[in-house]
Amino acid sequence: MKTKTTLWDAAEHLKTKEDMAAYMACALEEGDSSLIAAALGDIARAQGMTKIAKKTGLGRESLYKTLSRDGNPELTTVLKVFDAVGLKLKAVPG
Repeated sequence: MKTKTTLWDAAEHLKTKEDMAAYMACALEEGDSSLIAAALGDIARAQGMTKIAKKTGLGRESLYKTLSRDGNPELTTVLKVFDAVGLKLKAVPG
């Protein structure tokens, strides 16, 4: 008997701001820029990429590409998306 599998999509499980903040905090702790970009993309997709594109003034398709594991977003893009999804980027002593 074959086992049927499906892809797991984090965006489907990010329901609250607290979920999204915790998810992003974990990505930031890893310190991997591609993981951070992908996590921000998951959060944007959870809220609706069209809505986020409108809020940021950036193209929806370019956001999909930029906020993927292969993307390399500029800091200005990251800050715009953080603001659009309702998260704040904070610095704390290490």
